[in-house]
Amino acid sequence: MSEHIVPIRIYLAIFFALMVLTAVTVSVAFIDLGVMNNVVALTIAVIKTTLVVLFFMHVRYSTPLTWVVVAAGFFWLVVMIGLTMSDYVSRLWMGT
Repeated sequence: MSEHIVPIRIYLAIFFALMVLTAVTVSVAFIDLGVMNNVVALTIAVIKTTLVVLFFMHVRYSTPLTWVVVAAGFFWLVVMIGLTMSDYVSRLWMGT
């Protein structure tokens, strides 16, 4: 099985993109967007996570089985967050 060789310029471009997105996250934190603060911060975080998973974890050049494992992990994360949020939302029903 041969490994896909990624040029160093790709890694540098991804690193630069991550640094820019980090600076954007910090900049947006100082701007009052109301309810959209969390949405913007989480959107930037998802973009950064996607870049790390695809390039630094070499998922982009991996086999379809690796893609299935990553998708299953993401699905499990959504299930865990969904269960946590359902518990959090239902606490208001108890009157506490």
